[in-house]
Amino acid sequence: MQDIKFNIIAHVRTCYGEKFGIPRQPGLVDEAWGELIFEPGYRNADCLRGLEKFSHIWLVFVFHQALQENWNATVRPPRLGGNEKVGVFASRSPFRPNAIGLSCVALKEIDHDQQNGPILKITGVDLVDGTPVLDIKPYIPYCDSLPHAIGGFAHERPGRLDVHWQGELDEVMDRETKTLIENTLAADPRPAYQQGEDPREYGCLIDGWNVKWRVENAAILISDCRIV
Repeated sequence: MQDIKFNIIAHVRTCYGEKFGIPRQPGLVDEAWGELIFEPGYRNADCLRGLEKFSHIWLVFVFHQALQENWNATVRPPRLGGNEKVGVFASRSPFRPNAIGLSCVALKEIDHDQQNGPILKITGVDLVDGTPVLDIKPYIPYCDSLPHAIGGFAHERPGRLDVHWQGELDEVMDRETKTLIENTLAADPRPAYQQGEDPREYGCLIDGWNVKWRVENAAILISDCRIV
């Protein structure tokens, strides 16, 4: 069989500095921001002509931190507690025969003024900083939105936890960053098999902050937060 070659057209700079803590699906955290920066060979405003008329776009990307030679026919989705197996093609696991992902994000602005522009300003991302992008397609509501579709084992949005700050930690940052951190942690980034009461401390890199937190009384308690 003939090999198929793909070119990386862009990379995404995002508020998430590592895989742990990233929302498990796009659109779960509206404040989660990103900037799509094109590679020089694709840094052409003509390629984006008309895209500003769309509110959302699809990103076809590479799970570059999950590349591996071998793959398994079954995986353990976090949504099922990490204990039940389903077929890899019945999941959105990054560990696939081809490590390709698909994410629908909100397009907020096309910035033509920066030196390496045009840059796409996006929100609702579920991507780690530095994610390579293979393609961009506009989101078309009449055919991409299917209200009566059946979602299998992921038929509704996951629950959320309350988030509290220890002491006055939240007073050292702006409101937008605070909201981003709170809404990211409210989705409970822990592996599903560890959810429930859990005395251990976790850490996430969010928007340049190293956020330390634990679960107490069924809520997230942020115990430390420092600029990286």
